[in-house]
Amino acid sequence: MVVGPAGAGKSAVAGELGRRLGWPVADGDDFHTAANIEKLRSGQPLSDGDRWPWLAAIGRWIDGHVAADRPAIVTCSALRRRYRESLSDGRNGVWFVHLEVSPAELERRVGGRRDHFMPVSLVEDQLRVLEPLGPEEPGIAVNADEPLEVVVESIIRRLP
Repeated sequence: MVVGPAGAGKSAVAGELGRRLGWPVADGDDFHTAANIEKLRSGQPLSDGDRWPWLAAIGRWIDGHVAADRPAIVTCSALRRRYRESLSDGRNGVWFVHLEVSPAELERRVGGRRDHFMPVSLVEDQLRVLEPLGPEEPGIAVNADEPLEVVVESIIRRLP
């Protein structure tokens, strides 16, 4: 799983990892309900009540790949530890790549988007609730301020 706040580069990193490794990729944004997307588009952060069904849908996607013993990549903000725990609990092989990006760069990236529902006004909220990947969680943190190729190479070198 490629995780991190809006603008961290999850889709770009996951896409390039998928291309290089030959693994299927799913974008966590595609699992949101229309109501969630509209709420975000209007500048309102999602509540836990909004997030749990979304996380459950991503979990079902993961379950299909785990059951088939097929590696795959999915993106998801997974900002809080309890969200990551819900996505990894009982799912053998789930491994997180937490993309770390400076707040100024996140705002620049999100502000430059023209085709995405997440407004730049919610970057601060995401950073407020962000809980970095803990040392006991399965995965790594990667500096995603670097160019895409550098980020992807760093991840590939550190895959379990």
